[in-house]
Amino acid sequence: MSSDLDLRLAPAAVGAWLAAWMLGSSDGQVAALVAAAAWLLAAGSTVSLVVRPRGQHHVDPGQAGRRRFRAVLPVAALAVAAVALVATAVAAGDGLRRPAELDAGHPRQGTTVLVVTGTPRVAQAGFFGSGSGSGSGSGAAGERMRFDAELRSFTAGGRSTAARAPALVFATVGEAAALTIGSSIRVEGSLTPQPRGESHDYLLFGRSPPVVTAPPPPTLAWAVTVRTAFRTATAALPGDGAQLLTGLAIGDDSRVTDDLVDDMTVSGLTHLTAVSGANCAIVVTAVMLIGGAVGLGRRLRIAVSIGGLALFVVLVTPEPSVLRAATMAVIVLAALAAGRPAAGIPPLALSVVVLLALDPTLGRSTGFALSVLATGGLLVLTRPLAAAAARLMPRPLALALAVPVAAQLACQPVLFLLAPQVTPYTLPANLLAEPAAALVSVLGLIVCLVAVVAPGLASLLAWLPWLPSAWIAAVARFFAHAPLAAVPIPDGALAAAAAVIALLLVGTAALAAPRRPRLGRTTALLATLGLVIAAGTLAGSQLARLTSVPSDWQLAACDIGQGDAVLVRSRSQTALIDVGPDPEPLAACLDRLGIHRLDLLVLTHYDLDHVGGLDAVVGRVDRALVGPPDGSHDERMLTRLHDAGADVIQARRGLTGTLGDDRWEVLWPRPGTPLRGNDASVTLLVTGTLRMLFLGDLGESAQRGVDAGATLGPVDVVKVAHHGSADQSPDVYAEADATLGVISVGADNGYGHPTDRLLGILGRTGTRPLRTDLGGLTLVSGTPASLEVWTEHPPPP
Repeated sequence: MSSDLDLRLAPAAVGAWLAAWMLGSSDGQVAALVAAAAWLLAAGSTVSLVVRPRGQHHVDPGQAGRRRFRAVLPVAALAVAAVALVATAVAAGDGLRRPAELDAGHPRQGTTVLVVTGTPRVAQAGFFGSGSGSGSGSGAAGERMRFDAELRSFTAGGRSTAARAPALVFATVGEAAALTIGSSIRVEGSLTPQPRGESHDYLLFGRSPPVVTAPPPPTLAWAVTVRTAFRTATAALPGDGAQLLTGLAIGDDSRVTDDLVDDMTVSGLTHLTAVSGANCAIVVTAVMLIGGAVGLGRRLRIAVSIGGLALFVVLVTPEPSVLRAATMAVIVLAALAAGRPAAGIPPLALSVVVLLALDPTLGRSTGFALSVLATGGLLVLTRPLAAAAARLMPRPLALALAVPVAAQLACQPVLFLLAPQVTPYTLPANLLAEPAAALVSVLGLIVCLVAVVAPGLASLLAWLPWLPSAWIAAVARFFAHAPLAAVPIPDGALAAAAAVIALLLVGTAALAAPRRPRLGRTTALLATLGLVIAAGTLAGSQLARLTSVPSDWQLAACDIGQGDAVLVRSRSQTALIDVGPDPEPLAACLDRLGIHRLDLLVLTHYDLDHVGGLDAVVGRVDRALVGPPDGSHDERMLTRLHDAGADVIQARRGLTGTLGDDRWEVLWPRPGTPLRGNDASVTLLVTGTLRMLFLGDLGESAQRGVDAGATLGPVDVVKVAHHGSADQSPDVYAEADATLGVISVGADNGYGHPTDRLLGILGRTGTRPLRTDLGGLTLVSGTPASLEVWTEHPPPP
């Protein structure tokens, strides 16, 4: 192992992290008990270090063992003290984060006072009621927005409760520009507590637009001015480069569209959609170099660097990765000022302990985890990996390859948990994009400063950072759409465990090679062998997965989680009914089934779990049959479909058409209906070889309305309404008398879907339920006399 690898503070960082993660879902009393026990243990360890045994005059065979124990004891004491510190912070903050008056487990109506902490962005259509069936109109004039805020107080029934907790706000906003970061607002609406351990303690659904009660304090107001000036200066820039530029320069990724985010994720460049920890290093380096050029002394340069870094963090907003990098930089600079150079793992570990003690919620932050792991991987693995690669290639190229490889190896276990897939183009994409990211950071900051004093000049200069920003986006687009850009794997947790083992083997091989070459060669061989086996297994499973799908299906229910995306195929024509909550799983399902063009797209209504995946099909639709829109956001969605070449038609009862040899008929809604949301869901009857009924998210009363105006059954297949909620009409299912009932539902969805009531209704009508949460992708083919069902996963016993 490398002799200069100082890991003495690493156990303290790990202990603090585990404490923050485990106590994040516990109440204050549990945290207080853990804190008391840990403080006692830390105190006992400290006493045992101070009290040394008297010298002995004879040789004690156990003396060497005691020396080793006493050498390890300070490291263990620090680790226990770190646990105690974080547990104390959790216990102390629990009263304000989860006041008993607000932690009742159900929504409460009242007046909420908050401080805006995030940039408002347009809420996905239907999120106000997605999955729950509530649906919501846009209400007052304005646009439905969502933004992060800190809850300060809640008033209901004349009683006010103080709080200090992160909240996610959904409200109709008349002027989003007024909701600047740091401003205080008042919102009338419904406050819903979230389970402990979530990133937000509360969800707030506003009944009326937020009212700004106080502007940001002066310490934040200047940053609002700079950010606004930068957005104005870059407003006319075109394309993907403009989307990424505000994120990379000032941390505002609200302009980045969902499809670009998806492409950045698949290509392994998602860390470049906004400011990251690397920007802090660029700022400190620039200040130190400029300070040295003008003749400032070392300590003054350090002081100016810390001040500049603080201003930068305020400007770009304190995201977890930025906080980690800034805290680590301050520790290193403070050590330099004291004449004690610090580098490597100790500053990283200390920054983890400090941040988790100040904000224990970071222990469950994905961004924080990836930032720490990537930095640790760079510190530990870059040099040995570069040395090993330098035997085969020029050293500059070896170092350029070692940097992204080290970061990727360290982050891969978490990445597998977030998205169980292999992205083979991550390395080349990062090699091409990372140099451009540094240029965007430097040039973007220059544009920020110029935009405040000379907006016209800044608009011209903005093209300079736009060029590398557009390059990054082009790299992401290219690799995201390359063959096999994202290869799904069946078990993310198993893959994460395998990645941890691989990381340990690679780390051991890289670090042991200089001093213990035999151990290095053995572990390298094991790592290589494991990689070959994993690659072969994955390739074999993918081949089997692709070749096992029957080709004669007539109905396909995609496994896209909690949402609807059901395909109907007749002869050579295909219809898709709803697009699910997210483009990525829908795109994977369409690719797997070989669907490249849609003759008919049906959007039953505009809840997120039915329209969120629209990006996967825009530009691939000939005709779109849509429900009544509810607000400007829905209208823009339909305009986007039309502009991409689709013939958009408003669905109404009595409308008919053909799909191959099949015929479809709209049974609901009535022409000119005032209904919106779930009860306005487009209801479709498809007849041909099979007779299939699609109920959208209709509730019981709307189902009765459909039944009153049409002859429903008997049918071969019914697409069960609203993912199997309890709001169903037994009479409708009895009349449909379906052989199969398709339930498009997400595993562990939190709503209890499908409910026992719905399953009981299907049981009484003799309808066999087909659940995507259990069977995955589900295909139906055959004739009414001989229906055939294929599911991706075998049914449970």
